[in-house]
Amino acid sequence: MGLEEMQRIAEILGLAEVHLIEPSFALLPDTTFTAILEEYEGSQARLLIDQNSDPLCMAVCSKDTWIAGCFHLRTPTSALIGRFEDLGGDIFQEERDIWEAAVRGYYSRELAQNSIPALEDLNPSRILLVDSLVREILGEGEGRSCLDCGCGSGVGSLVLRERGYQTLSCDNDPSLISLGFARGRLVFEETMLIDASLLHHYIDHCDTGLGLMFGEIHDFNAGMWEHITGELITLTDRSLITTGTEQEASRIRAWAHESGADAEIIENTRDPIYDRWICRISH
Repeated sequence: MGLEEMQRIAEILGLAEVHLIEPSFALLPDTTFTAILEEYEGSQARLLIDQNSDPLCMAVCSKDTWIAGCFHLRTPTSALIGRFEDLGGDIFQEERDIWEAAVRGYYSRELAQNSIPALEDLNPSRILLVDSLVREILGEGEGRSCLDCGCGSGVGSLVLRERGYQTLSCDNDPSLISLGFARGRLVFEETMLIDASLLHHYIDHCDTGLGLMFGEIHDFNAGMWEHITGELITLTDRSLITTGTEQEASRIRAWAHESGADAEIIENTRDPIYDRWICRISH
């Protein structure tokens, strides 16, 4: 586990050391871990709330060992709050954004330590091509939030940060994410190893969405890509999605229209292999 993020989480809770009970970031919405914390024998408790007094985390101590469960992506039960009160727990407060970044960093550093990076397959020239594309279609970030959906090893995330976007990155391939960390294209505190078809469980809303090289989309997996596309469109005000073929872009445009969004297809001649077709989507 990343010592730096363990220390950061412990510091927020006013502790010397604490361990999160959820084994992965993807499992943070799972209520199973709420039940585990309810039944954990302890003598002390601490509750972390955000600036609106909403729960972020609860920690319980047993035999000088503190464990904690995260509640920024799920709601604590009344039984758990009752247990906190029974233990005469202390309340701490932190801004939600700071806590969320610390938790993402906690699991990202663990991933970087335990997942072998994929082999580097990025042509350095693609960074410049993606930068040109983002500049033309999305413009400067000026502090706006952007979700890089299916970030891979992070070429889009790198470009977005340099263009001034506050970036969140997600993918379901740990080896690609690990490569992104190793190359400095992905940032620990901004990255999530999750299934993008469940995006709404992990984020509320971003101004902008980016999906580079969605697909390959075929009849047998179109349902999955439709779901991922729908999640991205629903959670953003505008999105830029690229594909390798015009047929794939046409599918995405049709899904966008079905969800009530406006969408247009643009041919991109910058690169003969990647990002050949663009679907620009807005509400």
